[in-house]
Amino acid sequence: MTLQWTAVASFLYVEIGVLLVFCLPFISAQRWQSIFKWSIWSRLSQFWNKGFLTMIIILIVLFLDALREVRKYSNTDRSKDAKLQPNMFDHMHMKLFRAQRNLYISGFSLFLWLVMRRVITLINQLATAVGTSAALQTQAESANKAAKKYMEDNETLKQALTDSKGEGGKRQDPEENKLLKREMQRLTEELKSSTDALEKSNSDLDAMKKQTEGLTKEYDRLLQEHQQLQNQLNSGDKKDN
Repeated sequence: MTLQWTAVASFLYVEIGVLLVFCLPFISAQRWQSIFKWSIWSRLSQFWNKGFLTMIIILIVLFLDALREVRKYSNTDRSKDAKLQPNMFDHMHMKLFRAQRNLYISGFSLFLWLVMRRVITLINQLATAVGTSAALQTQAESANKAAKKYMEDNETLKQALTDSKGEGGKRQDPEENKLLKREMQRLTEELKSSTDALEKSNSDLDAMKKQTEGLTKEYDRLLQEHQQLQNQLNSGDKKDN
């Protein structure tokens, strides 16, 4: 194996290792997001897009070169050469085998490079969705508690107003009744606003749950594709040996 294909194969094994680390179940998406926010990544972020596109171009060029080699040695007529020079047939067969191996290495490297970037994006989106869902849940609980408190205060004011009306109109203080009515109106408006906020938080929470489920399904699908590709690569390595 030449130097360039050794580098590509090493890059492929590094990609597989990184994706396996991403698949570890005991490392949460929030932990990965905190790791992605380290200062070293912010310094390299300005070169990330250029490096990503450069690696894609290199892998595509190597893939096309391997494809050309495969077509070159596949279309060669070896029937006459096999009779005249028996060793030539084995040599051409070895060339074809190496070209096919290089084709698989460059193809899988290109595919896993795209998958790795997609997995990083999904991990960040999943961590953001989980954090937003927790914040909305906390907001909904606080709004629910505030709504219950306002309902209890509203019932207390209604009971006080009813008791003051039952004592007789002449002894009833008009100013006190006005204050009670204003307080009851204020509490009713606050209760309404809290109820609206609670309903909005619940709807946002449901939307975030659906989005989280979608991200989880996409993440699982990518893991299955990665496992299938790894199995195919392992079977190819066994054939090489």
